[in-house]
Amino acid sequence: MVACEAAAVAFATVLFGVFLLVVGAEPFAVLGDMFDGAFGSSFSFQNSLVRAAPLMLTALCTLLPARIGMVVIGNEGALLAGGLAASAMAVFMQKIGAPGVLPMALIAGMVGGAAVIAVVGLLRELRGVNETISSLLVFYIVLAVFLYLVEGPMRDPASLNKPSTLPVLEENMMGPLPGLDVHGGLALGVVACLLAYVWIDHTRYGFAARVVGGGPRAAQLVGLPVTLMAIIVCAAAGAAAGLAGAVEVVAVHGSANASLYAGYGFAGILVAFVARHHALAVLPVALFLGGIEASGGLLQRRHDLPDAAVDVFKGLVFLAVLGSEPWVRMLRAKIEARGESKALEGATLVQTMPATEVGKP
Repeated sequence: MVACEAAAVAFATVLFGVFLLVVGAEPFAVLGDMFDGAFGSSFSFQNSLVRAAPLMLTALCTLLPARIGMVVIGNEGALLAGGLAASAMAVFMQKIGAPGVLPMALIAGMVGGAAVIAVVGLLRELRGVNETISSLLVFYIVLAVFLYLVEGPMRDPASLNKPSTLPVLEENMMGPLPGLDVHGGLALGVVACLLAYVWIDHTRYGFAARVVGGGPRAAQLVGLPVTLMAIIVCAAAGAAAGLAGAVEVVAVHGSANASLYAGYGFAGILVAFVARHHALAVLPVALFLGGIEASGGLLQRRHDLPDAAVDVFKGLVFLAVLGSEPWVRMLRAKIEARGESKALEGATLVQTMPATEVGKP
């Protein structure tokens, strides 16, 4: 199926080239500079890694529920809730002089994000509310609460032009990875994707979750706790996005402010769909899209294009991947039919062989 994704990205690139021609830019020059801005040097590559780190975590917020048949798009809300909770925890622990500020801030971020998406699971399972709509509406509620607290009760009096919470002290910030100018959130993102892969694809609980995704009614008939499993998976998904928000606070911004609302949550939806909801595929896809995001500043300087130009490319990639879904299904059906045909031929051959020949090498 990798060929389908590659073809979809190539098609999106062609469409983006047409868009560049329409706006008066040179497509090959722009695409070349996009590559330079993303991977052309050690600095740009590490910048892409920094952008990829939150995408790995927010992608799991859509990926995990998708494996049980839910379409959750409230990633941005979980990220904001996680960032706000992490900031509040860090400030509180600094005031009382408690140790372990960084790990407790990360845990608080995970709890905040988990609470937001768990509500989405509860609304679906207990009240029948569509999770796609509810997760989007919950995001707007979280955004309103976030802005109210940051600009009101939790505001640092010293933050004049840009309202922010009280800062996380330097000694409590997350440092870079050894030998890299990339914060430790990248390692957390990689580990989270690996854990999600093992959990969903190589454990009995993950198998049960996939059964629920294949048919909730059938899963209920065989005795699986569908409601509980949906809520647990949603909470885990929200925890991943909440961790992304916490990392942005303790590794990048140093406080909760409007900079957290940078679109990483919505971009995570794109990462999950391009990766076809496979946790390991999230890693290269997040790096690819993180690189595209990192190249926006270079396009603005060299080609007088707005930063939003890279958003056009990401949107085209999203549409191309969604449009290729029928082809992917058809290809899967052909592969499965071919496998069944070969198995049938083998069984027929065994049946027609003399009994004395069966079992001989």
